[in-house]
Amino acid sequence: MQKITTFLWFDDQAEEAVEHYMSCFGDSRIVDVRRYGEAGPGRAGEVMTIVFELAGQRFIALNGGPQFTFNEAVSLSVDCTTQEEVDELWAKLSAGGEEGPCGWLKDRFGLSWQIVPRRLMELLGDPDPATAERAMKAMLGMKKIDIQGLEDACGQ
Repeated sequence: MQKITTFLWFDDQAEEAVEHYMSCFGDSRIVDVRRYGEAGPGRAGEVMTIVFELAGQRFIALNGGPQFTFNEAVSLSVDCTTQEEVDELWAKLSAGGEEGPCGWLKDRFGLSWQIVPRRLMELLGDPDPATAERAMKAMLGMKKIDIQGLEDACGQ
């Protein structure tokens, strides 16, 4: 069992969000569903929590009410190996949400994601400071990260 699990507070869309996230990632499953009882605070029988896994990573979603909302101070970063993976996840997760700069997006539930191609991290960590600087400058001009655009900017 995973020692630390990300806990996501939704108003009343936990089931919808979990279904959406599971449709975006392979190797996903629902582990457990708990429902509110007569003691509340939600209506008896409604989903309280859903424990689920995305690509082997465990999360807990709560239907906790409108008291708290997501913001960009916390995001989920996804390591992508290909442009096709970047494109697919970007399209699915940004649908109904909003695109942000530098590979960040907010999904339709307000949760922030970073869709990060591994090649970006390689270029940002290049031992040649000029290459790393060109990669940073190119990234800062992008919304969805374009691997070929990064490589072109770095002369690779």
